[in-house]
Amino acid sequence: MSEYLQKTFGLDGRVVILTGGGGTLCSAIAEHFLAAGASVSLWDVRPEATAAKADGLVAGGAGKDRVATCEVNLMEEDSIQAALDETVKRFGKVDILLNGCGGNRGKAPLTETKSEDFEFVLKLNLLAGCFTPTKIVADYWIKNKSGGVIVNIASMAAYMPLSGVWAYSAAKAAVMNQTMAYAKELAPHGIRVNAIAPGFFLADQNRALLIDEKTGEPTARGRDVLAHTPYNRFGEPAELGPTCVMLASDAASGFITGITVPIDGGYLVHNI
Repeated sequence: MSEYLQKTFGLDGRVVILTGGGGTLCSAIAEHFLAAGASVSLWDVRPEATAAKADGLVAGGAGKDRVATCEVNLMEEDSIQAALDETVKRFGKVDILLNGCGGNRGKAPLTETKSEDFEFVLKLNLLAGCFTPTKIVADYWIKNKSGGVIVNIASMAAYMPLSGVWAYSAAKAAVMNQTMAYAKELAPHGIRVNAIAPGFFLADQNRALLIDEKTGEPTARGRDVLAHTPYNRFGEPAELGPTCVMLASDAASGFITGITVPIDGGYLVHNI
């Protein structure tokens, strides 16, 4: 069995870029890529965050030579290109891109939502979190005729908008749309593009919204989420990693492209 698992899901010698690598979810996914044999480069605009995550990965058993960090502004193409060049210089190549950068800014009724906040969140999740890194890295693969794999991160909000987070919902729906569009255009170049759609996982950006800091109990919104989730719990960050490894492996999913995989504890099948 171990030989089969290694042959099917092993990523020995592969190099993975994880944007948003300083965050809770992407660093947890990085653990699984490392366990599968890959090397990882954590990209983030916050060098202190990626440094801390990299130290944690090394402390967890990853070799220092397999973990790198890059300070990058994903809103700027020149910064992305420089980070890609740095990663290739460090590891010799790049095989996989996980677009994990994203987040939200506040929650408000439609009529009270600031246009500048809407624009920022849209750019953060759709441009920085999907389009621009894909454009730069895909160009690198096409020019090198090497093929590659992209894994985007969508959301439950991509299927049904969440109340009060207008731009986030719009951007994540667009990520699903773009995943299909990229898959079609890049297939002739041997580039596969898929996505995952996490349900509700506790991370830095949503913890206060879902968990009362004083009591440790779910907030009203947290209780609503749990009531809508058949498994009646929040996801654990480590539960995202295996699906990402599967989608990254050509042996496991070499004929899969253009799909979005929900990892949601049944959130999408909730009914009354």
